[in-house]
Amino acid sequence: MQIALFQPDIAGNVGTILRTAACFGARAHIIEPCGFPFSDQALRRAGMDYAARANVQRHADWAGFGDWNRAEGGRLVLMTTAGATALPDFVFQEGDVLLLGAESSGVPAHVHAAAAARVAIPMRPGFRSLNVAVAAGIALAEALRQTKGFAS
Repeated sequence: MQIALFQPDIAGNVGTILRTAACFGARAHIIEPCGFPFSDQALRRAGMDYAARANVQRHADWAGFGDWNRAEGGRLVLMTTAGATALPDFVFQEGDVLLLGAESSGVPAHVHAAAAARVAIPMRPGFRSLNVAVAAGIALAEALRQTKGFAS
């Protein structure tokens, strides 16, 4: 499994996601521009020393990420509150790329259109969304559970 973050806004959330990715052996992608200066110092607080051990690939923009993804053949699974499929009903495949949007704005329509699937994490009525780092962890854990991808 891989995690891709579209133009993330908050360094602390990125650090947390990189820590999660490192712990579970998932590659992480940062699709720039970021809403903060991307640096080890900006990520250190939340990611601690784990962020430095994450397998991170930076992409200058959406087009560059798209070129990489087409070459790799990964299926883009967009995690979104506007998802057509609830997380418990979605079937993950090895090699999926879990795509999460910016904290403040999600992803634009052209990114929605590029995703092979749009998946929502079910919540109680009256709640808008989860923190992006929490959503990434929930989605990654479910994807790894389904594909038997947890380390033994």
